[in-house]
Amino acid sequence: MIKYHPSTDLLDAFAAGELPTSMAIALSAHVELCQECQVYVAVAEDKLAANAFNDDAVPSEWNEDAEHEMLAAIFADTAANDNKVMTQSEPRSSQITVGDKTYALPRALQRFGTSTWASFGKVQRARLNLDEGATRASFLHIDEGGSVPAHTHKGYELTLLLDGTFEDESGRYVPGDFILLDNRHHHTPQTKEGCLCYTVANAPLYFTKGMSKLLNTVGHAIY
Repeated sequence: MIKYHPSTDLLDAFAAGELPTSMAIALSAHVELCQECQVYVAVAEDKLAANAFNDDAVPSEWNEDAEHEMLAAIFADTAANDNKVMTQSEPRSSQITVGDKTYALPRALQRFGTSTWASFGKVQRARLNLDEGATRASFLHIDEGGSVPAHTHKGYELTLLLDGTFEDESGRYVPGDFILLDNRHHHTPQTKEGCLCYTVANAPLYFTKGMSKLLNTVGHAIY
């Protein structure tokens, strides 16, 4: 069962079409997998439609909580987004293959099914060409028994688990889980069975233990 969901601020922004493409893709894929958030977004869209005819309607405001800075960074990425619209001529694939494994893709990610993979040991990454400046969106695949070294984040990092499972210091994640982290979080993701994720990050990871800390010198090139 999905335990980790986008905040209501992000769901509201998604319903209003206010998110940069990289994050809108993540929300769309999560909503496709999560019945609870499907219902929320449907209600939010109905309210927006009703408010469009209401002269007294005012925009909603963010909650001033610990997520404010992270959400502000996400919304700031909209300035680098060209609001590209996918056309019917773009090729689509309902599946993606990594090595000897093939995975089904949510509709929002099917135009990236032929992405090119780079391998880093048991971790493979395929970057999506969304042209959003410093914000980078990728598929991330971790083989059975693989892990990502202990790290924190210089900016925010969104991970949407598409298939398989992984664990870190905060718990175990299943397909559909939407995990949004920033510099308040330290973790070491690892998987027993392997997993496929969609990730969005607006700054390099910062590795915190062992030899992996050497990667911090080239972090801008590998996130």
